[in-house]
Amino acid sequence: MTQPTLIRRGRRPRLLDAFCCQGGAAAGYERAGFDVTGVDIHPQPRYPYTFIQAEAVAFIREHGREFDAIHASPPCQHDSECQRIQNRTHPDLIGPTRAALESTGRPWVMENVKGAVPKLRGPVMLCGPMFAVETYRHRYFEPSPGLTLTTPDHPQHTVPQAKMGRPVPPGWYGQYVGNFSGVDQARRVMDVPWMNRDGIRECIPPAYTAHIGEALLAVVTDAVGVAA
Repeated sequence: MTQPTLIRRGRRPRLLDAFCCQGGAAAGYERAGFDVTGVDIHPQPRYPYTFIQAEAVAFIREHGREFDAIHASPPCQHDSECQRIQNRTHPDLIGPTRAALESTGRPWVMENVKGAVPKLRGPVMLCGPMFAVETYRHRYFEPSPGLTLTTPDHPQHTVPQAKMGRPVPPGWYGQYVGNFSGVDQARRVMDVPWMNRDGIRECIPPAYTAHIGEALLAVVTDAVGVAA
């Protein structure tokens, strides 16, 4: 396959958002300066950008080189504590996703939950209060070789947090997982007004990927400068 040309001046770089769900990560990358395309095996009518329904790992292998950067969020249920409690089984796609990402030759980021950390390579943890997002939603981001991700100051968790799925008292933080109450509040807190409960319970707040997108954009821009 012919290696596609990297971005040209005058257009926004293209980012592939794999396992995109309803587009929390996508919104952050769009704000950072990317033209985003999402891919997911399930229909995503709420996804706010260009969407392709396909199996994500296969799509990365076949089309990842057509993009300037890639974000991947393989399903976290395999490493989720609540899923282990419920004794459910889910596929572990971290290894296959990494192999597909590495095959593209593009800069990439792979995201997952705390339970997956032993399988991630040099992940960076991001948390809501780092970005004035009023929820303690820790997510871990593995960068591709050559991509450096920075961690903002991590404020201490001094604000009380409501129990999982419970209504949020004034001045507390919510846990917007499971069959939680307060969808409108969650939309406001995480800045995802287009999402429903299903999307919110698993989403990455866009503030996280807006931060990561700056680092990805710098790598892509440097590559353009070298190629020019």
